[in-house]
Amino acid sequence: MGYPQTAVTTLRQFGAAPNLLTMLRLFTLPFLVITILDGNWGWAFGLLWVAGVSDGLDGLLARWLQQRTVLGQYLDPIADKLLLSTLFVVLTKVGVIPRYVTVLVFSRDLGILLIATLLFVTNTLRDFRPSLLGKLNTAVQILGVLTVMTCQVVSSGKLLEAKALLLWTIALLAPVSAAEYAWIVFRRVSGPVVVQEAGSRK
Repeated sequence: MGYPQTAVTTLRQFGAAPNLLTMLRLFTLPFLVITILDGNWGWAFGLLWVAGVSDGLDGLLARWLQQRTVLGQYLDPIADKLLLSTLFVVLTKVGVIPRYVTVLVFSRDLGILLIATLLFVTNTLRDFRPSLLGKLNTAVQILGVLTVMTCQVVSSGKLLEAKALLLWTIALLAPVSAAEYAWIVFRRVSGPVVVQEAGSRK
């Protein structure tokens, strides 16, 4: 019976050091939300750095300890997206990120999720590697959230200018990267299909 063995293997993957760090990042999320809503920006900033450091360390540990797992391949990006999306919502709630920025970010993510789910379910396409523009979009979002949080604990005109520029860039990149993703999917799905003749043999 393969099911019990598979379950045990999955449980063991939870014990891998990189996955424990990823779960630590998830564990900090509710406390990060609470501190932001309560206006405790110093604590929130500290928790954000804990989450950021754990994000960097889990990848390094996976390579150093040779503990790359299937669970980690799914858990790490889910934790990153959950953290980033939650921060956009909460920071919009407290008024430090404009609503239009968060709406554009979520519209992009929701659109991509729907397309990917549809293609996966219909077995049309299962390779959803992010493009260079998609990676840039995520990097700018992370930098933008970090800058917004920093502005709440450090008073600096330069930081406020950087915050405004980053939020504008995030709002611009969201629909552009979504359009690029749709175009890439369209090209790959509508590409030429190689049909092998029934009688051909090698």
